Amino acid sequence: MGNYSHLHRDWIVILLALLAGCGLSDCPARAIGGRPFHFPADAPAITNETKWIYRTDPATGGQVHHYRTPPPTYSQHCFVLARTAKQFQLHARFNPLAATLSAEEYRVRTRAVLARSPRLAGVEAGRIEIPGFTNLHEFSATYPALLRHEAGGAWRSYLQRGNWRMILPFTRKGQDAECRRLMEALHRGDVSVVHLTEFPRLRINHAVLFYDVEETPDGYRFMAYDPNDPHSPLPFRYRRGHGFNMPPTPYFLGGPINVYEIYRSFCR
Repeated sequence: MGNYSHLHRDWIVILLALLAGCGLSDCPARAIGGRPFHFPADAPAITNETKWIYRTDPATGGQVHHYRTPPPTYSQHCFVLARTAKQFQLHARFNPLAATLSAEEYRVRTRAVLARSPRLAGVEAGRIEIPGFTNLHEFSATYPALLRHEAGGAWRSYLQRGNWRMILPFTRKGQDAECRRLMEALHRGDVSVVHLTEFPRLRINHAVLFYDVEETPDGYRFMAYDPNDPHSPLPFRYRRGHGFNMPPTPYFLGGPINVYEIYRSFCR
């Protein structure tokens, strides 16, 4: 997805958010436990293409856009790819020393991984083995069409059940608490899919995967896998009392954003 101000009117976004919701009260996070995430090895090698080409207007400093030509073949799947990265992190085990399988056998195993919950990990012994490959990046580069098909359509982004949260106010105190939750999860070895939003402003509606964090003099620096650019890590700065800040990208001018974790509890 990346930027969605040109996709839907406000009322459509609100309607889909309410349909996807389960209520207005938060649910407790469920600890999942995990193993270290290595970028880019543990990220899909598939790019989520934006539908538009963005540039900065030198006269106004604002963002302008035009349709990508030719049209993208795989777009609006940022939530899907971020969720997929987390599911493989939780439920798959790669074994490069084992014999390779047929494409159909890999499809069956990929489908089994993606059928498991992104909210709760299984035991190490129960991971689904993906033989013949070292990591998800290598596997998805070899079978991109297979992974795109099995991961699901763009509708999974719009009907993600945590979308209800973005229509409620975000406070600095609330973002402080979200920062602490994300930091604690990462210190446990977990990864977190986060929804980036400015709602009711419509400059961005995007999902990334936070996989690392370090303390800075005035807060924290989170590192993320960005489905729009699977080859370069995306840093996010958090300043205490000020909230999250996203750097400029080809699809976003950069600046303050609101962040909340999804795929972490029943309500999200």
